[in-house]
Amino acid sequence: MGLSAGPVPARVDGRVKAGLLELLDSALSVGWSTRRAAGLLGVDLDRVARWRGRQRQDRLTDARPGGAPVHGLLDWERATIVNLFGAWGSIDRSHRKLAHRGSRLGLVHVSESTVLRVLTAEGLALPGNPARDPVPRRPFPDWLEWKPGRVWAYDFTHFTRARRCAVAIMDLVSRKWITTLVSAEESSTQVEVAFLQALRVEDLLDVADAAATAALRAAIATGDRDALADAVTAGTPPLLLAVSDNGPQMRSHTTREFLAGVAIAQHFGRPHTPTDQAWIESLFGHVKTEWPHLEKIIDAGTLDAELAHARIEYNTIRLHASLGYVTPDDEHNGRGDALRLARRDGLDRARAERIAYRQTQNRNNQP
Repeated sequence: MGLSAGPVPARVDGRVKAGLLELLDSALSVGWSTRRAAGLLGVDLDRVARWRGRQRQDRLTDARPGGAPVHGLLDWERATIVNLFGAWGSIDRSHRKLAHRGSRLGLVHVSESTVLRVLTAEGLALPGNPARDPVPRRPFPDWLEWKPGRVWAYDFTHFTRARRCAVAIMDLVSRKWITTLVSAEESSTQVEVAFLQALRVEDLLDVADAAATAALRAAIATGDRDALADAVTAGTPPLLLAVSDNGPQMRSHTTREFLAGVAIAQHFGRPHTPTDQAWIESLFGHVKTEWPHLEKIIDAGTLDAELAHARIEYNTIRLHASLGYVTPDDEHNGRGDALRLARRDGLDRARAERIAYRQTQNRNNQP
């Protein structure tokens, strides 16, 4: 009541007000002043006067907030919204669509939020869109060797200030950021140029020409995994596997024919599942987070040059957590295992030296 909990809150129930007024009247009856009693109870004198006036009118309980707006919903409109829910809720599945459905049918004209508010007050909930059936993730093909230079991932990202997009190709095993192509559009042409550039960087162009036999090209061009497996069984495995999402430039017949020509097979993630391409998504996330100035660049040429600089630093200087804190260049060129082993040996050696030092110190300090 305010005696031990501090000042009376700004809004209290009518019963609390009546109780406080009774306490004030009791205090006044034994000689207390109104100011002293109100101060002890933690209530303002103006509020006491206002409550007494409302008590004489028998309306101590506060009215509902908002009053009675002249534009408030009419009873028939509320009923129509409820009926609309029953007739169209399972079809529209959204309070926004339901509001527009009412206008379209000429039944009721209300805002989307009003429909939601009425349905909530009535305890009604729209079903929403049905959940998609889970799709199992496709495993990588059996012929794939998990080592650098055998599986690449690629994707596009956008730099809105420069009004350009960039396609990046990376090695999934070593996490090496192989190449980047900046352009004003994203199509199969950019995919072809980027892969030719990546093959040139990795000295694989001649190997791709030698590996791309007629049978292997035909198997990859069909997009049939069984036909490709038969070609592998016959002794002609693809040069490498290209992992991507289901973008139209990745799924296009032109891209498939080009990749078949350089003996590169394709592997697509599940629709709406970016984690199936987590490697390349993580690359873009780290690049834009650790080099934030890239998204502020306006000139396309400057963006290309800065991306090239970031790629060198990413591959040769930045330590990669998922590789055991070696650089992608170390892992790509086979130095990763030695560096990780050297750190483990160094930790063991340092621990042994600390123990030996303290044992020596303890012996020397004995009386």
